[in-house]
Amino acid sequence: MAGSKRTSKKDSLLAGGAGIVLLTAGFWLAYQFVEPAPPTTISISTGSQEGAYYANALKYKTLLAEQGITLNIKTSAGSTENLQRLLSGETDLALVQGGLTQTDTPLQSLGSLYYEPIWIFHQKSQPINKLTDLAGKKVAIGPEGSGTRSLASLLLADNQLNNITLVDSAGSTAVKQLISGDIDAAFFIGSVQSSTIQTLINQPSINLVSLDRADAYKRLHPFLSKVTLPEGIIDLKNNIPSAEKTLLAPTANLLMTSDFHPALSILVLQAIQQVHRPSGLLANASEFPNTNNLTAPISDVADRFYKKGPPFLMRYLPFWTAIMIDRFIVMLVPLLVLLIPLAKVLPPLYRWRISSRIYRWYESLHEVDDKIHGITLNDEERVALHTELSRIENEVNKVKTPLSYAEKVYHLLAHINLVRNKLQK
Repeated sequence: MAGSKRTSKKDSLLAGGAGIVLLTAGFWLAYQFVEPAPPTTISISTGSQEGAYYANALKYKTLLAEQGITLNIKTSAGSTENLQRLLSGETDLALVQGGLTQTDTPLQSLGSLYYEPIWIFHQKSQPINKLTDLAGKKVAIGPEGSGTRSLASLLLADNQLNNITLVDSAGSTAVKQLISGDIDAAFFIGSVQSSTIQTLINQPSINLVSLDRADAYKRLHPFLSKVTLPEGIIDLKNNIPSAEKTLLAPTANLLMTSDFHPALSILVLQAIQQVHRPSGLLANASEFPNTNNLTAPISDVADRFYKKGPPFLMRYLPFWTAIMIDRFIVMLVPLLVLLIPLAKVLPPLYRWRISSRIYRWYESLHEVDDKIHGITLNDEERVALHTELSRIENEVNKVKTPLSYAEKVYHLLAHINLVRNKLQK
C-alpha cells in the first residue's frame, strides 16, 4: 500500500518540482533587492557638551531609544571637526553649521534644523556699529575646528580686517573674558536659548551688534539668512534687547554618510521633526526642519519625506514591525509575479505527465499486440507476454489520475483485457 501511495504521488512531485525550483530562484532573486536590516546602534558628532548641538542630540537619543535604536553622541570642537569625522566614516551623522561643505561633497543632508544666529557681543565702553569698528580690537572667534571660527573669519575677511588680535576662546571662557574686559568683543553661534547667549544679552555692560548691512552679507553668502530679533523679545519687562537687532544666521544641518540605512534615515527624520517643528523666537511653527539653505545635497529619502511624509507602515506601526513587514513585501512581490504564471503552467505540465504515461503504456501494449499477430507463440513466450500485460495493468491501477483522465484509463484497462483475451485464444 505504501508503494502504491508513493507511485501515485510521483507525477505530482515531478510536476511540482519545477515550481519549487522556480520559487527558490524567486526567493534568491527577491533577496537581492531586500535592504540589509538596519543596525541598532548609530553615532552622531556634536559640539561641546554646553552647546546646542549636544543638547539637541540628547533629545534625538531619547526619541530613537523609544524605537530600539541607540544613538552614541561624540563631542567635538565644532562643525569643522564634525564634518571631518563624517567624511572619514568615524560617525554616521553630524550636526554641521551651514556654509562649511563643498558643492562636490559625497555627504547627504537630512535637512536644515533651525537658525543659528551669529552673535557679536562687545563691551558698551567700546562702541561697535559695524564690523570694521573691530579694527585694533581683541576679539574671540572660537578654537580651530569650530564653525564659529570659520564663519567669523569669513566675515572679517569680507571687511579686510587684518589688524585685530584673534583669541581662540569660546563658550563660558569667552563670556568671562568679555565681561572682565580681557577681550573687547566675541563671536558666538548658537540658539537664543543657550546659556552663553542668555548670560551676555542680560549683562548690562555688554551690547549686541546689529548688522545693518546684513543684506549685503546675505548676497555675498547665500547660505546665510537675515533674521530679526524684535525689541523686548527676550524680556519684555526689562525691554531686552532695548532695540530691534538684525542678525545673520546660517542654519544647522544634519548630515549623513551616503550609505546610511534608508529606514534609519526616516526614523531620524521623524525625530528631528518632533524636536524642531515647534515655533521659536526666530522661526514659526513647522518652519523647520526644511530643505532650505542646505550644506549638502538632500538625500532621496529625506526629499520624499518632506514632500509626502513617512512611509505608510511607519506612520502607524512600531519601527521594527514596519521594517519586518516592508522586507517581507519586497520579497513577496517578485514571488507573486512568479506564482501567477506558475499557476497557469503547472496544471498543463501535470496533465502532460499523465498523458505521456498513458501513451507509454499504450506503446507497451501495442508491442505485445504486435507479437501476438506477428508469429506463432510457444508456451514460454505466451507466459512472458502475460507477465508484461500484468505489469502494465498493475502500473495503471497504482497511479491515481485526475477524474478528467478516468475515461482514458478505463479505455486502457479495457484494451489490456482485449489483448489478454487475444493472447489466450
